[in-house]
Amino acid sequence: MRPSISAFLSGLIFAVGLGISGMTDPVNVLGFLDIAGDWDYRLAFVMGGAIAVHAALRPLIHRRERPLFAPKFPSLSASGVDRKLLVGAGLFGVGWGLGGYCPGPALTSLASGATQLFVFVPAMFAGMYLAQVLQARRSVSAGTPGLGATPAP
Repeated sequence: MRPSISAFLSGLIFAVGLGISGMTDPVNVLGFLDIAGDWDYRLAFVMGGAIAVHAALRPLIHRRERPLFAPKFPSLSASGVDRKLLVGAGLFGVGWGLGGYCPGPALTSLASGATQLFVFVPAMFAGMYLAQVLQARRSVSAGTPGLGATPAP
């Protein structure tokens, strides 16, 4: 199986799971974010289920010499909590709280035909692009490689 087919199937499973759990409905997501009001705990179970599956399978996967669809496992370097992480997380949270969508459910919910998604999703992609442009400019002015200069694994 080619990597693109694997990515497609993974995304499809993710989308079906979001749909079945009801987490493509922004009312449910906003209810989860309303911890001071009428808190809806169901998203915590969805996230907990994903974490449990990942926690159970990760040790088994990393016993392999290499992934099934890639030449090697990616090297993940956690650089710690910094200003970029805090600002990015804050902006993501504001967007999620205002719109009721995070990227996965927003893309999945496009199939509903809801008008607000045809504004939200392009704006989300524009924001991602703008962040890359700003990061690349900052990297060029600092003399360090930017996002676009990072070699693919």
